[in-house]
Amino acid sequence: MATDVIVPTLGESITEATLGQWLKQPGDAVKADEPIASLETDKVAVEVPSPVAGTMSKQVVAEGDTVNVGALIARIEEGAGAPAKAPAEAGAVNPAGPGETPAPKDDETAPHAEGEAGSLTLSPAVRRVVLEHGLDPSRIKGTGKDGRLTKDDVLAAAQAEKAPPAPAAAPAPEQAKPAVVGERREERVRMTRLRQTIAKRLKEAQNTAALLTTFNDVDMSAVMEARSRYKDLFEKKHGIRLGFMGFFVKAAALAARDVPSVNASIEGDEIVYRDYLDVSVAVSAPNGLVVPVIRDAQALSFAEIEKTIADFGKRAKDGTLTMEDMKGGTFTISNGGVFGSLLSTPIINPPQSAVLGMHRIEERPVVKDGQIVARPMMYLALSYDHRLVDGREAVTFLVRMKEALEDPTRLLIDL
Repeated sequence: MATDVIVPTLGESITEATLGQWLKQPGDAVKADEPIASLETDKVAVEVPSPVAGTMSKQVVAEGDTVNVGALIARIEEGAGAPAKAPAEAGAVNPAGPGETPAPKDDETAPHAEGEAGSLTLSPAVRRVVLEHGLDPSRIKGTGKDGRLTKDDVLAAAQAEKAPPAPAAAPAPEQAKPAVVGERREERVRMTRLRQTIAKRLKEAQNTAALLTTFNDVDMSAVMEARSRYKDLFEKKHGIRLGFMGFFVKAAALAARDVPSVNASIEGDEIVYRDYLDVSVAVSAPNGLVVPVIRDAQALSFAEIEKTIADFGKRAKDGTLTMEDMKGGTFTISNGGVFGSLLSTPIINPPQSAVLGMHRIEERPVVKDGQIVARPMMYLALSYDHRLVDGREAVTFLVRMKEALEDPTRLLIDL
C-alpha cells in the first residue's frame, strides 16, 4: 500500500517552501520518521520525515520546485515486502538535471569511498557548504560514520583547493601551450529562498521606515579587563566562555528600560511598548545571516546569554535552527566586528524599530585627563525608525550603553 508524503505545516504565516534536496531516491529503503527530503523556507531548512517504513516509490516534485503546505511530494510503499529497487513510475521526476548523473540508490549509511562517481546523499548542512565552495563531493574522502561526508571534510577540501599547487617541472618548449588571454567567465546561480527573503525584507524596511543612524564610540578597557580577570573562573563554573555579547545584551536591556521606544514597534496607528526584551542576534549561516532570538534577555544572567548565543551559532552552521528559534524579536544586535568591520549603518529588521551595530575593537588615541593615550575603542551604530524613535532618544540609548560598558559595575547594581 502506498502512503502519501505531504509538505508539513512550516510555521506561522508560512505557506510555501522550496524542495532543496532529496535525501532518498526511488527504490531506497526508508524507516519511519527518517528524513527523505529537505525543504528551504523563508528562514530555515526543514527536513520532511517519512510517515511509514517502506520503500521510496515516487518523487512527485523535483529539487528547486516551489511547494505549498499540504502538497504531495512523494509516495512510500509500506512494509518490508516492498521491492528493494522500485521501477520508475510514469510521471516520476528525475531529480538530476540535464546531463547530470542521477543520485545513487545506495542506502544513506553506505560507506563513502574517495573518488567514487555520481551524486551522494548529503545532509542539508553539508550540501550547502559543497554548493558554496563549488566542490565535487564524490572526490572528497568522508570521515563520518560509515564514511559519510561531514562539514569539516568539505571545509578541509575547500582549504586544500585554495592552497598553492606544488611546483612542477617546466614542460619542454615544444610542448608549451599559449595562455588564454582575456578569458571572461560568468556563472548564474539561483537565489535560495532565504536569500530572496533577506533581499525582500531589507528593501521593505527601506521603503517603509524612516531610517536614520546615530553613532557613538566606547572605550572597551573595562570590559576587556573584566573578561581577562574572570574568564577562567567563569568558564570553570558555567562551562562556557565569557564573551562580549553578554555585556552588550545586558547593556541594551538596561538602556531599553530608560528609552522604551527603541524596543517598541508600530502596528497600524498604534505604538506597542514592551516590558520585556527579546533580542534578535544576527548569526552567520551558510546561506546568509539569520536572526535567532534570545527571549526575555532582561532577566537572563551572563552565563545564560552566552550559552544561548553559543548554541545558536553552532546550530546555524549545522542548519538545524527552527522556526521557533527565529520567531518574534523586539530588538536586534548585529556584530560586524567579528568580520573586521570598522563602521556600518545596519538596516532594521521589521517590525522592530531599532538595530544596534557592533564593530571591531582597535587601539586609537583618545584624550584622558588631559593626556593623549591609546585605548581599545569600538564604534557603535544605532539605526532606528525615525517615525517612532526621536533623535534625542536614540542618542540617549547609545549614551546609556556607553556608560554601562565603560563601567560594567552599572550592570550589576542596575544603574
